Amino acid sequence: MPTPNKAASVAELKDAFQSSNAAVLTEYRGLTVAQLKTLRRALGENAQYAVVKNTLTKIAANEAGITALDDHFAGPTAVAFVTGDPVESAKALRDFAKENPNLIIKAGVLDGKALSADDIKKLADLESREVLLSKLAGAFKGKQSQAASLFQALPSKFVRTAEALRVKLAEQGGAE
Repeated sequence: MPTPNKAASVAELKDAFQSSNAAVLTEYRGLTVAQLKTLRRALGENAQYAVVKNTLTKIAANEAGITALDDHFAGPTAVAFVTGDPVESAKALRDFAKENPNLIIKAGVLDGKALSADDIKKLADLESREVLLSKLAGAFKGKQSQAASLFQALPSKFVRTAEALRVKLAEQGGAE
């Protein structure tokens, strides 16, 4: 029979899984408390990094409908619950792991879909949401400029053709 503390921990973890856009499992073996504090700071406000108990986290994930992570709850595990942009958090984890090889990215979940460690690294290679949106806006603006030029070209071409025809008729009429 579960103790009230364990039941509360499972409920809290279940809420964290349900309220986050993504969750990334990591192994933190060999990291100091100061390094973990630096990692939490690097993740910023859009992610919460928590050292968790495997059994309780597995139960909470299953209750939240996430079963893809079951095989990865082994060894010292911590979870980054991402509530903001998952790309920024993936970049922060990847960059921290480069500087601190003791941090190992195991797996993750993004919008209910399982991600491998390689998928998370690919996600980190994406540009941020703001950059992608600005590129999209630039592309739309460019297409609008091209359309405006096209629409403006038709009347001006007609005017030039009419003027050339008028000049030609004037030359023919003036020569006779």
